[in-house]
Amino acid sequence: MELSCKSEYAILALLEMSAHYESGEPMQIRQIAAQQNIPDRYLEQLLATLRRGGIVKSQRGAKGGYFLMREPRKITLFEILGCLEGLDVQTCEGDINTKTVDSSVIEEIWQEASQAANTVLQNYTLHDLWEKRESHRQVDIMYYI
Repeated sequence: MELSCKSEYAILALLEMSAHYESGEPMQIRQIAAQQNIPDRYLEQLLATLRRGGIVKSQRGAKGGYFLMREPRKITLFEILGCLEGLDVQTCEGDINTKTVDSSVIEEIWQEASQAANTVLQNYTLHDLWEKRESHRQVDIMYYI
């Protein structure tokens, strides 16, 4: 399974929004884009998709922007990727009677791998990513004398 650039940018934006969730203040696109180095116009499209998917909501006006619909610990990576990419596993369409034993075995293994990946994605939330990010930042702190 490969993470698309679209999904990576969306997760980075949501991670940034997670860090500001407690404040309750919406974040503006340019603010998120600057923090995570994401092109503004592309981020605008991603946030519109996430809004339609019920992951973020927008607020218009001078103090407008985007914020998470739910707390970060209730938004899974599986939900995010499902909203952006769709996680339906597609196999070759063909006549069931012409399916060989070999292709059936391949499909069986593919289904198993897909289910394992989906289970991992369902077990991680935005809050988990935020905690991992913070622990990595703590390791990277250097003390200068």
